Amino acid sequence: MAQTRDYYAILGVSATATADEIKKQYRRLAKKYHPDANPNDSQAADKFKEISEAYGVVGDAEKRKQYDEMRRLGAFGGFGGARGTGGRPGARSGMGTSGAGSGPGGSFRYEDLDLGGLGGLGDLFSSMFSGGQGAAGRAGRSRGPERGHDVETSLEIPFRVAARGGKVPVELDVTEECATCHGSGAAPGASMRTCPECSGRGTISFGQGGFAVQRPCPMCLGRGQVPSQPCPTCSGSGEVRNRKKVLITVPSGVDEGTRIRLKGQGGRGPGGGPPGDLLITFQVKADRFFRREGLDVIAPVPINIAQATLGSKISVRTLEGKKVAMRVPAGTPGGKRFRVRNQGIEKDGQRGDLIVEVQVTVPDKLTEEQERMMREFADAGGLKY
Repeated sequence: MAQTRDYYAILGVSATATADEIKKQYRRLAKKYHPDANPNDSQAADKFKEISEAYGVVGDAEKRKQYDEMRRLGAFGGFGGARGTGGRPGARSGMGTSGAGSGPGGSFRYEDLDLGGLGGLGDLFSSMFSGGQGAAGRAGRSRGPERGHDVETSLEIPFRVAARGGKVPVELDVTEECATCHGSGAAPGASMRTCPECSGRGTISFGQGGFAVQRPCPMCLGRGQVPSQPCPTCSGSGEVRNRKKVLITVPSGVDEGTRIRLKGQGGRGPGGGPPGDLLITFQVKADRFFRREGLDVIAPVPINIAQATLGSKISVRTLEGKKVAMRVPAGTPGGKRFRVRNQGIEKDGQRGDLIVEVQVTVPDKLTEEQERMMREFADAGGLKY
């Protein structure tokens, strides 16, 4: 029997994995298979799309709950979970009654389940398990304008852009409706005929025992019709993969893992429908100088022993590239912190500080004169060496 993909298996996590474990694994896979890291690898692009789809479901608490319920009902692995009600007449399964879920002769039919409350998942499972009532079933009928697919990607940005905000260009691989055939899969001027494989239904059935599963027809791709000549641009698929350039505005104070949604920047809508959205998860590069603690920015500044002992005036660079002068008091120990107000990260109307962290450095080598003076200094303090 044909089965749908297991999103947990795609991500390589168990069904009992925590949200943090799923998120960590998704980031690892997204970085590995991101199209920018594999520019000439179509398989990596498909893998990236697959793991993004999986994370879009199991990475969302509410969708994951609904998905797990479908797994319990037997949407995967032979549908054995569909008998979870114990066969009691009228017993509730959480998604319908056992009576509603049974077809003629006691066979289980997914089209009888109430999937309306699942949002996008309802259409997902209807397309795979219903009697042609979901997206796959509708494909055999005349398709009107539909919303385009959302596109999800991760974007690595410099620490200072994340802290201060700015604009970052990004290139994305987006699957869009073919402009030549407008999604029909037919070459210009080609005639259309009823698909001989599915007789125009757009779906075919796979049966085993008392179960029947509907799938989009592989010949007509769910359209119900096949062209006399396929479109030369998309080879009859009705879709093309394009490279799209987008300029992303990064708000100030972005944290690692922050996710934003850009309306209308996703895939183009079939049949002239509205485009989908672009979902971006930010990954922040470490800075060679600064690091972050909340809204405060930590700036480690090295000083020598003489400066720490006698005191000194130093100059420190801020996030904006300006320099501020400050005095290090005599007798300052290594690790001592000094606060420069309102020179940190600004976010949601609040602004942190710049924290100057003193690091006392020791010279690798001394001249004879320097070593003599250091010994005299140690003797004067009663130190033994």
